[in-house]
Amino acid sequence: MSLDRRQFLQISAATVSAGVLSGIPLMAQAQAKGGVLNVVVQPEPPGIMIGIYQNVPSQMVGGNIFEGLLRFDADLKPHPLLAESWEEATDGMSYSFKLKEKVLWHDGKPFTSDDVVFSIDKMLRETHPRVRNFLTAVESITADGPYKVDFKMKRPFAPFIQSFEVGSMPMLPKHLYEGTDYNTNPVNNAPIGTGPLKFDEWQRGSYLKLVANESYHEEGVPSIDAVYFHVIPDGASRATAYETGKVDVLPGGAVEYFDVQRLAELPNSEITTKGWEFQGSQCFLWLNNGAKWIGDKRIRQAIMYALDRENMRDIAFFGYAKVAPSPWNSSTRFYSEDIKQYPRDVEKAKALLAEAGYDGSPIRLLPLPYGETWQRLAEIARENLIEAGIKVELTATDVAGWNQRLGEKDYDIAFSYMSQYGDPALGVARLYTTSNIIEGSPWNNVSAFSNAELDALFDAGAGEIDPEKRAKIYQQAQALIAEEVPLAWMFEMIWPTIHRSNIKNLISSAVGLNDSLGRARVE
Repeated sequence: MSLDRRQFLQISAATVSAGVLSGIPLMAQAQAKGGVLNVVVQPEPPGIMIGIYQNVPSQMVGGNIFEGLLRFDADLKPHPLLAESWEEATDGMSYSFKLKEKVLWHDGKPFTSDDVVFSIDKMLRETHPRVRNFLTAVESITADGPYKVDFKMKRPFAPFIQSFEVGSMPMLPKHLYEGTDYNTNPVNNAPIGTGPLKFDEWQRGSYLKLVANESYHEEGVPSIDAVYFHVIPDGASRATAYETGKVDVLPGGAVEYFDVQRLAELPNSEITTKGWEFQGSQCFLWLNNGAKWIGDKRIRQAIMYALDRENMRDIAFFGYAKVAPSPWNSSTRFYSEDIKQYPRDVEKAKALLAEAGYDGSPIRLLPLPYGETWQRLAEIARENLIEAGIKVELTATDVAGWNQRLGEKDYDIAFSYMSQYGDPALGVARLYTTSNIIEGSPWNNVSAFSNAELDALFDAGAGEIDPEKRAKIYQQAQALIAEEVPLAWMFEMIWPTIHRSNIKNLISSAVGLNDSLGRARVE
């Protein structure tokens, strides 16, 4: 199509000057420009190749190794990264990205447009559920020389530019993955990216180490020498590690919520909830629509009525969460509370169970294996459901087992939380659309809910450029979800990060620690 009405967007790449770091790290003593950061990661990630693993701990480590074409600030405005500029047709039917030249992979090979085309059109299409969702709107992706990539659309996809951050669309090395089994490629164990930090070692059960990429393409970055991600098994031990100086940074969720304020008030300590703007995380219960009883809408509604979410928020999260009135986060575009609500009503839950003919058969509840808070949350949910007359069995497992069981639909109900990325077409649709029911991954429509009307609404909303029309479409989608309850939306998550006061620029983007650590400095 003609590009004569194209809107040209070009933003100068930002640079961050290197800071002089001080202090003696626990694991190593650096003599160069920066020093070392010691950060808690919990639980230990099952893998750090974020084209395959989308767990929160995987993203935190891998997002500092890999990069997207763009970075996003706290207002979700895009800025250049691997792409130095881009053009967008006003009708949303084409996009062109001009890549930064002289960018190198960590093994010294050049990053080019061939890597972009391979990453998006080949590998991520197969391994990344969200990318699969985006690509339903894309007609073709082509390289126009070594430093330009063109996208031709089948139809407009309103939030397309927002899909190019590192967690959604990481750039991957074609020369290492083409022609291989992506999931078993040994490079996954020592990933090669373009980011400011590169993989160095992984002592399983103890720590992962990333080191400075001295050939990084942005002047003054990285501003530290290394980052150790410490694997510490429980919240109390993680708190002690911070108090004794073993670690410098406690990411959101690393310690028990009751301990957050005490630790934040220690000398040389600060607390922030910034760095989660892009994620817009929501906690929910997966409800396996293919499991006995859960496939009945009345049972799913009964579960919603049975849960005392206010009590869960206060006891498990100590106020660091907001009860969700909608399957949309309030930070997600077109959020509405003008839908069916589910205040706790045990008697209504019992009536729905009786109407459905529920016979007391056990229902398996799979907790999220991310620590004590999540175990407590599952225990409270179990008590709530038992009170309403639902027999519940807790079936705990580790992270790898949790991934496998959800991917294989071997569960009845299961706790999770996922990000919504500011737009329903990016982070909400993937949880509900029929096309995203895919075996083997816990990051798609794991509830296996399928509804043609809802599919059509999500398709229409993603392809509509007019915001007012999109709002009406997504109002209908929220109302339909509220009636059908494909999953049980629980909380909007609040993630307090605690860190030493002398660590500066720790969070420099809307995904926070997931891509900012190479730009941090210690004063």
